[in-house]
Amino acid sequence: MSGQVLAIVGPSLHDVREVMVEGPAGLKALADPGERPRWEAGRRRLLWPGGAAAYAFSAEDADGLRGPQFHAAWADEFCAWRNAETVLSNLRFGLRLGDDPKLMVTTTPRPIPVLRRLMAEPGVELDRGPTVVNAAHLAPGFLAHLTGLYGGTRLAAQELDGVVVEGEGALFRIEDLERARGARPERLDRIVVAVDPPATAGGDACGIVVVGRRDDRAFVLADRSVGGLSPGGWAGRVVSAVAEFGAHGVVVETNQGGEMVRTVLAQAGCTVPIRRVHASRSKTVRAEPVALFYEQGRVVHRGAFPALEEEMMALGCGDGRHSPDRADALVWAVTELLLRRLEGPRIRWG
Repeated sequence: MSGQVLAIVGPSLHDVREVMVEGPAGLKALADPGERPRWEAGRRRLLWPGGAAAYAFSAEDADGLRGPQFHAAWADEFCAWRNAETVLSNLRFGLRLGDDPKLMVTTTPRPIPVLRRLMAEPGVELDRGPTVVNAAHLAPGFLAHLTGLYGGTRLAAQELDGVVVEGEGALFRIEDLERARGARPERLDRIVVAVDPPATAGGDACGIVVVGRRDDRAFVLADRSVGGLSPGGWAGRVVSAVAEFGAHGVVVETNQGGEMVRTVLAQAGCTVPIRRVHASRSKTVRAEPVALFYEQGRVVHRGAFPALEEEMMALGCGDGRHSPDRADALVWAVTELLLRRLEGPRIRWG
């Protein structure tokens, strides 16, 4: 770390010093006694014995990040920044030192577009830390008390579990998703793998969601969505999911590629029937009947799928700049298993 130059950015300079530097989980407290850095208030920097320095910046002053350059940066409580997009852009332009500059963002999530876009960027690694993992350092009874008051609500999901909950106009509610947790039945009448292919290999993720049906209920079994792969790569993931879950068919949206999508799946070894579906209505309109199934308790999630559920809660309230590929694949699967079953067959398998 010798000679490294870092940026530490918080909602205000007070937050940087009291939380990020001096706080119980701050940089000074985390360092080994012999390597503990000292705070130089006049220069607003933290200096390590080996020569590395971390300079403090406030998100209240976006222009303060113009000019300096860094090897790495830590941005804390990102969702509390008043002008998060501008501050983040200026910070990124300064990450130009060394062979591989890194940015770490820590925050209690809120359903704001800038966070959703950041989470959806290629190469971003997400790590969620629910409050329960820190229980040993909290007052006795703290978690039990808050869980008793707010368990199963949007507030608990956001503040205690680190989940980006739904915003205004969202179709899917956290209450319905929490209630949807359940086990898979021994036998399923039908299993499908639904696919929302990306337009390009370097673009959005390929949504791959496995869903089964038993009587009049759907069971979400797995989210195998993946980004950054070639058509052959994501097609291989689809075929693997079919084999793993014994799927009876694949449902694939063909707005991007048409016949080519089916050809790619066949070349990857897909031997089950492939139903091609075409999106003639908006994602929100297609998702409305599926959201109703969740309200009725007719969809069960076999475990928690944070990335998928966050995309679901963004439907209806997003800014349109990020494609909810996982959520779209889920909507196709549940539509196939529950809605089309009620309407009767309307599209040939082919």
